[in-house]
Amino acid sequence: MTTPIATLDLGRQRYAVHRARRTDLPALVRLLRDDPLGRTREGSDVGPYETAFESVDRDPAHLLVAVRDADDAVVATLQLTLLPGLSRGGATRLQVEGVRVHADVRGAGLGAALLTWAAAWGREQGATLAQLTTDERRPDARRFYERLGWVATHTGMKLPLA
Repeated sequence: MTTPIATLDLGRQRYAVHRARRTDLPALVRLLRDDPLGRTREGSDVGPYETAFESVDRDPAHLLVAVRDADDAVVATLQLTLLPGLSRGGATRLQVEGVRVHADVRGAGLGAALLTWAAAWGREQGATLAQLTTDERRPDARRFYERLGWVATHTGMKLPLA
């Protein structure tokens, strides 16, 4: 077992934050599928996930996280990406993607603790702004982020390329 990047202590429960390993991939994909949007958006072919994992894992600008409980089960994930840019005086942004917490542990504070840790990690890496998007069809997620101090300042837009 690898040494955790961090430990999230929620009182009665402790969670270990790890850099995701290839062996975590099935659990991570299950987390991505575990909501109404994910069930229709995520595929069953593991090949594209393996290819994406390899790309993310070898790029030092990315950190794919697997959060483990005391039984070593993966119960949460997110992906962090450092985006250097010219705007805002050459600021580095922390992009937060794919935030998922297993249904069995939602509501216990793990998501809040994980995002608080992610913001601190970004600051340590030199990021001056954290950003994320949340699907408009996930109003509960938006309320969750707002409770943590995230502010909807922009309108996000997407253009399918494939």
